[in-house]
Amino acid sequence: MPDESARAEIVDLRSDTVTKPTPAMRRAMAEAEVGDDVFGEDPTVNRLQEESAQRLGFEAALYVPSGTMANQASIYTHVQRGDEVILEATSHVLAYEVGALASISGALARPLRGVRGAMDLEEVAAAIRPGSLHEPPTGLILLENTHNNASGAVLPREHIAAVVELAHRHGVPVHIDGARIFNAAVALNIVPAKLVAGADSVCFCFSKGLCAPVGSVICGSREFIDHARRARKMLGGGMRQAGVIAAAALVALHEMVDRLAEDHQNARLLAEALAEMPGIQLDLESIQTNIVIFGITREDLDPPALIARLKERGILCLARGPRHLRFVTHHDVSREGVLCAIEAMREILQTP
Repeated sequence: MPDESARAEIVDLRSDTVTKPTPAMRRAMAEAEVGDDVFGEDPTVNRLQEESAQRLGFEAALYVPSGTMANQASIYTHVQRGDEVILEATSHVLAYEVGALASISGALARPLRGVRGAMDLEEVAAAIRPGSLHEPPTGLILLENTHNNASGAVLPREHIAAVVELAHRHGVPVHIDGARIFNAAVALNIVPAKLVAGADSVCFCFSKGLCAPVGSVICGSREFIDHARRARKMLGGGMRQAGVIAAAALVALHEMVDRLAEDHQNARLLAEALAEMPGIQLDLESIQTNIVIFGITREDLDPPALIARLKERGILCLARGPRHLRFVTHHDVSREGVLCAIEAMREILQTP
């Protein structure tokens, strides 16, 4: 049972972006060596980019303000206006990036419904267009790992390799939205570079699960990153003394990756308890990392009402569609906090 001190605190399960910078991050930010990053002169940013590229197995990397900018700068660099982008139908790029695929890059989405975030290879092959006079050519295949809307499900290394081989056989590049790629690598017990091997570009986020206050990185070939830097500038992402925030991202890279396993364990504890509760529909096989999405089958209890009742008990979460909720575990939610959330859900569901 959770203790009373944990019960008195807010348990914020809305997202792994709500974490506060660690004391080590705050110290690093205060002491960061800085310069003008638009001129390429910020030594802390340069070190972050070099270490990120090395960790993911690429030639170069580029620090950008957000995950959305990382995806959109990458897409803009890969495609021509009028190209199609093949991507999973519930992917972040399509669902939560405000139509930027079309408005910024002038590209068309070719969505395919996946299973736990993974598109069927035969359907991907059938969707690739050769670019005849009458059809938009396929300019990019985009993967998301872990897949947010699939409860943080992981794309296995073999699936990524198969998509990359298929795409390259048709002369199509592959971009991986790896906002939570370290969650995927930890879940699979594999180094990130092996997980994304062969992809043409990858981005990941320092403020999702890794506790840094801001920032993402794009990784790719040196030529690709040179072009992506121009896209970043166009999108307003050229920062100056960015070493102040890059310092926190370096701490995240060094100290916060291995502990993601704890978040996965807490999410599993939460999911297994929820799966046993009446009125809850949950696919336990999808709960592989730190995101737990579940359906509400009780007709007299809709998500807004449940969210409000949880908030009264100090538990914060988000709706996912008309009949689903999402809980996300992270550094700032302890096992005691998870037990509080479980107890609160049981109390609510047992109340007529």
